[in-house]
Amino acid sequence: MPTIAFEHIYKDYGSLRVLADLNLSVDDGEFLVLLGPSGCGKTTLLNMLAGLQDVTAGTIRIGEEDITELDPKDRGLAMVFQSYALYPTKSVRGNLKFGLAAQKLDRAEIDRRVQWAAELLQITPLMDRKPAHLSGGQRQRVAIGRALVKNVDVFLFDEPLSNLDAKLRTEMRLEIKTLHEQTKSTIVYVTHDQIEAMTMATRIAVMDGGVIQQFGTPDEVYETPANLFVAGFIGAPAMNILDATITSSGPQASATLSDGTKIDLSHYEFTANPNEGQAVKVGLRPEHFDTSGKGGVVSLTLPVASRERTGSDATIFLKFGDDLIAVRAEPAEARDVMVGDNFAVSFPAGKLNLFDAQTGQRM
Repeated sequence: MPTIAFEHIYKDYGSLRVLADLNLSVDDGEFLVLLGPSGCGKTTLLNMLAGLQDVTAGTIRIGEEDITELDPKDRGLAMVFQSYALYPTKSVRGNLKFGLAAQKLDRAEIDRRVQWAAELLQITPLMDRKPAHLSGGQRQRVAIGRALVKNVDVFLFDEPLSNLDAKLRTEMRLEIKTLHEQTKSTIVYVTHDQIEAMTMATRIAVMDGGVIQQFGTPDEVYETPANLFVAGFIGAPAMNILDATITSSGPQASATLSDGTKIDLSHYEFTANPNEGQAVKVGLRPEHFDTSGKGGVVSLTLPVASRERTGSDATIFLKFGDDLIAVRAEPAEARDVMVGDNFAVSFPAGKLNLFDAQTGQRM
């Protein structure tokens, strides 16, 4: 199966630039997720790959072939839409078969593909039903099946789970991931949901403002976010971002928070040497705090502003000046903490994130 390459892609709508000099390569058999907020350009990029929107400038290749100007039907792709896009007057079988006859396949081959897709997606008992008599999850399986029967190497998914409830989204995530493992096909998947991206992707392209902010594995974008946007977008609750100043550099590097708390940076792996007096942003993920309050490079004792419990998980919010610091805790521990109590936490050296306050880039 071929690789997909976006080379210096631009997309303009009049004076509005949606994508700017975008370069991206999707490996053979990869599950790539385009992740970002609404309006970041991810669906536009997918539609240009599918041939549904024109490219203002740049080249899209599949393997060695330039497909930038090819008709959608000639690109060897199959797409699953957010809205399912099923034909309401046709049965599940009719929806799966639709389009295959245009490929001039014989009836036996069409029936074989339809039966294979139905068994793979476990929709065989539903073959004579029409879409109106299916649940949301069943409709989504049919939409995926209609793409599968085309027997192509590359599948495109445009926010396919956004219309499903939380339980169905979890089930369909597992099914799509299993489908990828079984078919070994290349998948390009668009979503604004970081959970979908983190659980399914082999690599994630985090987008904002028509630009790829970071491209890497789920672990890479989570553990070492490239900039403040990625740091704030990946993770729930979001990473705590605090203002600080570099107060010493070199082997004994340190920073000071706005309340005077010192942070030991001597073990931090800088990408560039900091300057004394430089303004920085310190990133602390809620789940990395040690609630024993002992050790670490940052130790804080702060009043509890509020608490939240979500079943098996809990978050304690600590008041830090005008900001709130989110700390993930065991539910039993959060239950015993009262608003107004002082709560001690510390933060390990290996989980610290540091960003330049001016550029927002990781240091």
